[in-house]
Amino acid sequence: MNLIDQTFARLKENQQTALIPFLTIGDPDLDTSVEIIAELEAAGADIVELGVPYSDPLADGPVIQRASQRALKHQVNIASCMEAAVKARAAGVKLPFILFTYYNPVLQFDLERFFEEVKKHDISGLIIPDLPVEESAELSKRAEAAEIHLIPLVAPTSNERIKSIVASAKGFVYCVSSLGVTGERSSFFDGVEEFIAQVKEYTDIPAAVGFGISNGEQAAKFARICDGVVVGSAIVRQIEETIPLLQNVDTRQEGLLQIRKFVAQLKA
Repeated sequence: MNLIDQTFARLKENQQTALIPFLTIGDPDLDTSVEIIAELEAAGADIVELGVPYSDPLADGPVIQRASQRALKHQVNIASCMEAAVKARAAGVKLPFILFTYYNPVLQFDLERFFEEVKKHDISGLIIPDLPVEESAELSKRAEAAEIHLIPLVAPTSNERIKSIVASAKGFVYCVSSLGVTGERSSFFDGVEEFIAQVKEYTDIPAAVGFGISNGEQAAKFARICDGVVVGSAIVRQIEETIPLLQNVDTRQEGLLQIRKFVAQLKA
């Protein structure tokens, strides 16, 4: 069984909701990203999204864009992000990894070789926000053959497409809580609860909510109506604010502890 499925099954048995942090790999550098992944697990994270830095991120707001720019200065790419997953495993991290990437880096990699590498690097799932379901047949077929979950995003504006988007979903359905790009928000799409309920009508696999969730109160609110909560920009901003501590040998552990404490308060 895929590690994502195992995780959701365990959480369901314990009546818990998955905490799914996102971080941009290579921000501020690869070695620090590996240490942060371990801190996320220690803070109670259940699954981690490994964000591949990209120069033209369609779905990402300014916080994640800045993180991508910092990582790209270190020549971080999709291959080095997969390598970070292996290094995290070697450091003792056991939770599932999801590679969050745009489609162009995947195509540049070559699809056959890409899935060989994803499997070899013990990555359990993929999120590709700029790949619509109507154009995903080839990738979905290869993902299924490799036993890698291709996780679809569904938005409040998906309307009549929701049923077709979730029909072949694996792992979980990523429900976008707000219109627009990623970023911390004080309020969400007015009909978000009805939207999540509609998604759940069409599929039995878990539904996770992301885009804009930035504190423990918001995470707890969504935890009551879904199976997982994704937090991205708020964690990436916390990392950004902590970079001066992380880059000083005398304050590095303090910086890592601050990130752990921030993520721990998101756990519902």
